[in-house]
Amino acid sequence: MIRILLDAYPASRGHLLVVPRRHVERWEDLNEEEKMALIRGMELAMEALRETLKPDAFNVGMNLGKEAGQTVPHLHLHVIPRWKGDCSHPRGGVRKAVLDLEDENLNMRKRWERNRLNPEEVSLLREAFSRT
Repeated sequence: MIRILLDAYPASRGHLLVVPRRHVERWEDLNEEEKMALIRGMELAMEALRETLKPDAFNVGMNLGKEAGQTVPHLHLHVIPRWKGDCSHPRGGVRKAVLDLEDENLNMRKRWERNRLNPEEVSLLREAFSRT
């Protein structure tokens, strides 16, 4: 019913996407079972990230509609691990997510490359999902 994927353009290390298998663009197009599966997927993603990367907190959210920043026309939920000190001023929650003035000056490619997990971390994350 869902898939959990590493984000190809991670906002932080371990940034995951919880995606319904059925192609849907809008929340209201999901049935109740799919909505519950997305919530359970979020919980599984956080459990696996806690076990493997030990984040201090999470940002969780969806961009629902082009005007909200949705660039991929397939509904997906972001699970973004956060660590104390990963941003100078984390106030503002999802609106600021993991951006910091210094980060905003990096080009996007450097930010994504810096945030990608290494193969060993990917393997540990897969193992954690196999236990949940």
